[in-house]
Amino acid sequence: MYAVVGCSDCGALKIVEGRPETTQCPRCGKRRKFAKLKTFVETDDEDHAREVRSSMLANRQGEGDAFAELDTFAEMDEQVEDVGPSDEEYLEAAGIDSDEVAAAADRAENQSASTRGRSRKETVRTALRELDRPTEDEVVEFAGEHGVPADYVRTALDKLVRSGEVSESRGQYRLV
Repeated sequence: MYAVVGCSDCGALKIVEGRPETTQCPRCGKRRKFAKLKTFVETDDEDHAREVRSSMLANRQGEGDAFAELDTFAEMDEQVEDVGPSDEEYLEAAGIDSDEVAAAADRAENQSASTRGRSRKETVRTALRELDRPTEDEVVEFAGEHGVPADYVRTALDKLVRSGEVSESRGQYRLV
């Protein structure tokens, strides 16, 4: 579900997906309970929500008639594909072999996440996210399976705890 809602402080309009408990205004930063926001429309179609929000913004600026002449978002999305050169034409014009680019993309997609360029620190964070209240040894084992040395893991855990990103209690760690 998508809802077009308005901020009671600054009047900004935004689209909210689902029914979060709270939401923050992108313009003024005010956080409010979703249930207390003025809801203009609720729909299952994101494009419909985009259309309603855009129409409301155009009407606020006195451009409602001009907006009515525009195509829908779905139609414009389809038209974008037909505008300008294709990716292959663009690469070839830049002197890049598009077949080599496609082959490199296939190789990158076939690699496992552990070899896709995840940093050591991100591997430690991933262990903390994926494991349920892991011990230092469990994080070391997880990271070791992804090519991260045990010394680095211990140092990273200490730094993450000192920076407040991770908490440690009775030998178990969790992201804050």
